[in-house]
Amino acid sequence: MHYDAKTNKHGLKHDPFKTLVSPRPIGWISTISKTGQLNLAPYSFFNGISDNPHIVMFASQGPKDSQINAEATGEFVCNLATWDLRDAMNATAAPLEHGVSEFERAGLTPVPSIEVAVPRVKESPVAMECKYLKTVDLSDVDGVKATYAIVLGQVIRIHIDDAFIEDGMVDITRIRPIARLGYRDYTVVDSVFSMARPTA
Repeated sequence: MHYDAKTNKHGLKHDPFKTLVSPRPIGWISTISKTGQLNLAPYSFFNGISDNPHIVMFASQGPKDSQINAEATGEFVCNLATWDLRDAMNATAAPLEHGVSEFERAGLTPVPSIEVAVPRVKESPVAMECKYLKTVDLSDVDGVKATYAIVLGQVIRIHIDDAFIEDGMVDITRIRPIARLGYRDYTVVDSVFSMARPTA
């Protein structure tokens, strides 16, 4: 099949776009407001986009607390969502009333970061402290403003649980990060394969 993605008249039960662009890593973003209110939310439109310098992005549909706080304070933290933390991650996706802590709702522990004021999730085996770079508002090919904006940040400090480092390398299959598919589906990284990049 094929269809016009602009009108999105695909004839299927649900829009297949998110299933076709998958798996997508989950950016579990912790932020703090100017008044000291903690926020924690998962974003499936998330990824690393540069390794020199280390830059990550998450895309927010509408200016939600994560985007607002990152822009206001200039900081955020990306925590790794794993199989063991899947229920807690999902709990932080709930549309809570303003002022209600996602950390408390999900039974998670905020612990101090080193270079940013934003706490990281103690239970997560990996966290990346980030300095906010900029927000890019999105538009379609006709110049019509989209509902999404991309938030960019530079990773300035990385935390990795030593229990998952073997022979100088991170064993990602033991960390078991989860990723978003389409619909209500997720997957977990518990096996890997290697391929050497061609030299010519």
